[in-house]
Amino acid sequence: MKSTASELIRRKKLLKHVLLGLIALLGLICLYNGSSFAPGAEEVIGLDDGTDPVTGIFRPKRDYFDELFEDQEQNPEVPKSLPVCDTRHSELIPCLDRHLIYQLKLKLNLTLMEHYERHCPPAERRYNCLIPPPSGYKIPIRWPESRDEVWKANIPHTHLAQEKSDQNWMIVMGEKIRFPGGGTHFHSGADKYIASIASMLKFPGDKLNNGGNIRTVLDVGCGVASFGAYLLPLGIIAMSLAPNDVHQNQIQFALERGIPSALGVLGTKRLPYPSRSFEMAHCSRCRIDWLQRDGILLLELDRLLRPGGYFVYSSPEAYAHDPENRRIWNAMHDLLRRMCWRVVSRRDQTVIWAKSLSNSCYLKRPSGTNPPLCGSDIDPDVSWNVHMKACITPYTTKMHKGKGSGLEPWPSRLTGPPPRLDEIGVSIDQFQEDTNTWNHRVMEYWKQMRSVIQKNSIRNVMDMNSNLGGFAAALKEKDVWVMNVAPVNMSSRLKIVYDRGLIGTVHDWCESFSTYPRTYDLLHAWRVFSEIEERGCSVEDLLIEMDRMLRPEGFVIIRDKASIVDHIRKFLTALKWDGYSLEVEPKTDALSLNEERVVIARKQLWGDDDDDDDDSEVL
Repeated sequence: MKSTASELIRRKKLLKHVLLGLIALLGLICLYNGSSFAPGAEEVIGLDDGTDPVTGIFRPKRDYFDELFEDQEQNPEVPKSLPVCDTRHSELIPCLDRHLIYQLKLKLNLTLMEHYERHCPPAERRYNCLIPPPSGYKIPIRWPESRDEVWKANIPHTHLAQEKSDQNWMIVMGEKIRFPGGGTHFHSGADKYIASIASMLKFPGDKLNNGGNIRTVLDVGCGVASFGAYLLPLGIIAMSLAPNDVHQNQIQFALERGIPSALGVLGTKRLPYPSRSFEMAHCSRCRIDWLQRDGILLLELDRLLRPGGYFVYSSPEAYAHDPENRRIWNAMHDLLRRMCWRVVSRRDQTVIWAKSLSNSCYLKRPSGTNPPLCGSDIDPDVSWNVHMKACITPYTTKMHKGKGSGLEPWPSRLTGPPPRLDEIGVSIDQFQEDTNTWNHRVMEYWKQMRSVIQKNSIRNVMDMNSNLGGFAAALKEKDVWVMNVAPVNMSSRLKIVYDRGLIGTVHDWCESFSTYPRTYDLLHAWRVFSEIEERGCSVEDLLIEMDRMLRPEGFVIIRDKASIVDHIRKFLTALKWDGYSLEVEPKTDALSLNEERVVIARKQLWGDDDDDDDDSEVL
């Protein structure tokens, strides 16, 4: 009996030592892995050869992340934290990353601006990590004060203030950067310049909105978007567009100011907007060679302008008398004449053309005139990853007979049924039902969030699946603007969004969006996750991309199938979206899915002091 007891004690001691040895071994393994993945480590999260980390194209990849998410039954525990990217990547735009272009040795035509177009990283370069804010980041100044000033710490770049000091783009004043409203062509202020354009067009009261008939404007080469900022009080919304070029942060400043704007370039591919979207296009010293490739860039503007739409051009070619500028002016004037555009006004340094109202002029051109009319096989509304066409987009029979767009003035057009509804197979009754449904849904969203939303804390809003624009239209009484995003499989509906006097873009949510980190206060995702899941793309990747776009203390509203919402809720803590969260079962309506759920969450403000806390459990 004594011998048996001694043997039992010996076995217990042996088991204890074995367990201690295993614990020590596991500790060493964790230490090794921690040195590789921890945010505070010396080595940056990235490729084995030390290249930059990117979080771009969302394709399946056999790595630690996929193994974790592959089977929730085998991996029931969701990590409490995600790895954090190195702070030098605080402004990372995965599909507009110059380092990626250099490292992949892409052979791009710089003359055609291909290096400013989207080039998403391949699957093997996908490393998901949270983008940290820059050191000293502050919650952005609220609208409307943000139009005139932002925190310097949020965009710590002052080179534009120095380079454009004589043009009143921006001025550094202590902890803030101020925007006097000037531009390269309008040093004395955008408001005066806008009034002068209205005067040239003889609009009543020198108001550029022309009684609500001018609503959507495309401003190419927009700088820090002061032109668009001063259009807003007139009831005009501009898509202010500029590339991520030598003036790298101009669109970042525009979005920080709360001004509608986007990264983009007139290069080789169509802009991601449907045909006949804008009443006016504007180029003020935008440094674009309009004559290249048989005028293909002007033909892209022609595709985007509505019948009778205006092109406002302020540039030396419009007024200078030296031989080179005279040559450019004569060639440009001849090209636009053959495109059936006419000069409606020319004063000082600005010229304004108007596009033809119907097909009549096109049909009167001599046979063989260039540029030719586009064939019926070319869809003018397909715009995602499609090369520009060197041809004129003729009007539909309906537009030709009507000699115009048939749109009501703003703001009536927001709720009135757009004339192009029949082109997408939507009836007037369906349109009105959609409008009413979203009015009710948005009212319910705000009721749920009213306890945590502060006055003017939401300005930049994105609807990630805009459909007919009902969500944005329901926000008409809020002092916000909405980037309406039409997923590629629903891109035909974006024309309805523009016909309602709203703006937006086409996008594939299996890829990263072309915007800077921390640029939106509210992201609304209706059925977005179930759609990308059906296509084989990663829900987790899209969550991390949304975090990149979302400002600290910003909100996400995700409305989707119950199973999707249940899965997403598991990641709120890891994403640092757990400062406030709420899940509700919405009332059934005309657009409801079976077992639909809504989750509302708020992103926390975090920074350098929080990084070390992420080492405990890394995705």
